[in-house]
Amino acid sequence: MAVEENKAIVRRINEEMVSQNKLDLADELFAETVVDHSALPGLPPNREGLKQLFGMFHTAFSGFHVTIEDQVAEGDKVATRKTFHGRHTGDFYGIPPTHRQVSFGVIDILRIADGKVAEGWAVVDQLGLMQQLGVIPVPDQKVP
Repeated sequence: MAVEENKAIVRRINEEMVSQNKLDLADELFAETVVDHSALPGLPPNREGLKQLFGMFHTAFSGFHVTIEDQVAEGDKVATRKTFHGRHTGDFYGIPPTHRQVSFGVIDILRIADGKVAEGWAVVDQLGLMQQLGVIPVPDQKVP
């Protein structure tokens, strides 16, 4: 599969499946045997786990969407630097709604095989998200 076609698959994941909350697209865009090497604790590292993950984000953050900042590809891999956005209006891992607007960065690498994502790795700015939610203080910020 051509590099540009692989990039288009990853753009669809971000723009349609994630931003538009069309989680059923996971069945079309991810291989049945996909492995999410960065699955959160408690979530299976497969398609169902990915649906649960993004469903959880849409439940916890109204207006949840992603902006692609950079995308590069070589061979069968696509790397994307992106920013997730939303307003914290629902429970998130036991954190009650803060109604704060958040933006946090993610970099992922997805391997495409036969037109579908076969495996993926992600690095998420979890510290930045927790600071924006007020769970972890920002340096030089007084703890109440």
